Amino acid sequence: MFRAYVLGAAAGGGLPQWNCGCENCNLARRGDIPPQSQSSVAVSTNGADFAVLNASPDIRDQMARIPALHPTDLRVSPLKSVLLTNGDIDHVAGLLTLREQQPFSLFATREIHQVIADNPIFGALKPELVIRKTIALDTPFDLVSGITATLFAVPGKVPLYLEGEEVKTDLEGEQTVGVHLQGQGREVYYIPGCALFKPDLKARVAGADMVMFDGTLWRDDEMVTAGLSQKTGQRMGHMSMSGPDGSIAAFEGMQIGRKVYVHMNNTNPVLRPRSEEKAEAEAAGWTIAQDGMEIEL
Repeated sequence: MFRAYVLGAAAGGGLPQWNCGCENCNLARRGDIPPQSQSSVAVSTNGADFAVLNASPDIRDQMARIPALHPTDLRVSPLKSVLLTNGDIDHVAGLLTLREQQPFSLFATREIHQVIADNPIFGALKPELVIRKTIALDTPFDLVSGITATLFAVPGKVPLYLEGEEVKTDLEGEQTVGVHLQGQGREVYYIPGCALFKPDLKARVAGADMVMFDGTLWRDDEMVTAGLSQKTGQRMGHMSMSGPDGSIAAFEGMQIGRKVYVHMNNTNPVLRPRSEEKAEAEAAGWTIAQDGMEIEL
């Protein structure tokens, strides 16, 4: 059986975000909607050995909430590997929590590994314990017992802290990748960041048993109209869910076993359980991920 745990369903900052007074964050603080931590997923086929996709800053609490990820003996963890899909803070900062003398493999592309290597704080991950393994695009490798993974480029951009004067939001290379997971006869894709659903990506994921896809914003100008930012979703390197150019329309009619939105921004109305937007996404066959959700295939 292929098993995935949604450790964190929200984008960077989580829900509620500490300094945000938007409708969703205030509802979460009052307990009217469920809070969500920052984006991360754990996968396994045997229920004993796990790989974590992206190391969220919230990873300590996320793993504490999932019994399958609890230590099995003194300093013995089911966590065997971590895979990074980009160098964003909300995907790499959790590595610092995992510095506690625990051996595991750290998989990433050459460019993402370079982002880690350029920051001396990640030297806290002792190289004799955390083995950094560089993965070439479109090259299968053993991610964890029973699961083969392949990384592939998806349109995106460099992390915010690496942006220069000119920002390209549809770069394709090693900075932003999707993950193809194969195990127990299942085909699963994890794509938490994507700026554009191009024909080659559509062909790649067609027929998959599950696609976990970028759900950052409901509409492209969501943060602008909320008065929170001047950046659109496209400027941040994320396609929206709704509209003619959104992911709901892009996936329409595709034969995919299960479609799951991950990495939702705190402003996204689909995070409200009874919102019209959530109902619309679900009517189109999408599941809105929640912290702690377990998916078995």
